[in-house]
Amino acid sequence: MEAIKHIHHISAIVGNPEENIRFYRDILNLKLIKKTVNFDDPGTYHLYFSNNSVANGTILTFFNWPNHVKGQVGAGQVETIAFRIPQGTMDLWEQHLNNHAITTKRNQLFDQETLVFKDTHDLPLALVESETTSDNHDIIGFHGVTMLSSNPVQTIATLTNDMGLSEVNDSNVSVHLTTAGEWQHHVIVHKTTPEKRVRWGTGVVHHIAWSMPTNETQLAWREQLSNKGYHLTEVKDRNYFNAVYMKEHGDIIFEFATDGPGFTVDEPFDELGTHLMLPPQYEERREELLKILPPINI
Repeated sequence: MEAIKHIHHISAIVGNPEENIRFYRDILNLKLIKKTVNFDDPGTYHLYFSNNSVANGTILTFFNWPNHVKGQVGAGQVETIAFRIPQGTMDLWEQHLNNHAITTKRNQLFDQETLVFKDTHDLPLALVESETTSDNHDIIGFHGVTMLSSNPVQTIATLTNDMGLSEVNDSNVSVHLTTAGEWQHHVIVHKTTPEKRVRWGTGVVHHIAWSMPTNETQLAWREQLSNKGYHLTEVKDRNYFNAVYMKEHGDIIFEFATDGPGFTVDEPFDELGTHLMLPPQYEERREELLKILPPINI
């Protein structure tokens, strides 16, 4: 079985959808590509953002839970989402964020200079420079994530032995891994297990999804992981991709998502994110859901 090549998308829980859009579209300059609902909870929005090319591996999605209790960061979750920016743009980004009253700090979180900050709803984010130059300073896509595992040894084993990620560095505090693909997405697994478990709520990453090139690849991965003792869901139709979920042995939710059919199945590219798109099973409830969902007027 070919190793996992890259992250497909990352999904987090945040609050008010307009605040969410203002931050990611208007400050981080990401493209809002889909306004839909949580397929398992249609009374809440599910908003999708990406880079301007809408490439898989750049997709960030949000479950918008306005007025919901704040989440608790803890064992069993992805902690920090890191974006990759063009070479030489760290200072520009730092100044840009500071101009928007966003507190930033530099550290070596990804074994190189990393700019860390939080979004409007306290979700931990980071920026890491790529080796690629660009005429602008727009976010290229994901650089990677940090993980808080309830069993770091088992999580590392899953990522390396079962999914094909490679070890870059093993320090006293974390293990640094990368995916096998050309994008080389980075994963930092902290060795210390937090005392508290994650509690779902705003400001917390819900799951990370790994790219499956085809439906056949996804089914083969599902069978292989099932044979190794993992418990996986059936294939779920998410309209823009098919999804299979599992909780790895460190309690982090992993999804395996197909690259197709993509986000233009219900909207042309130049209209992405401009309409509320409902999956077929909820279309007849559109008027009812519009009365429940908070208005988005930006």
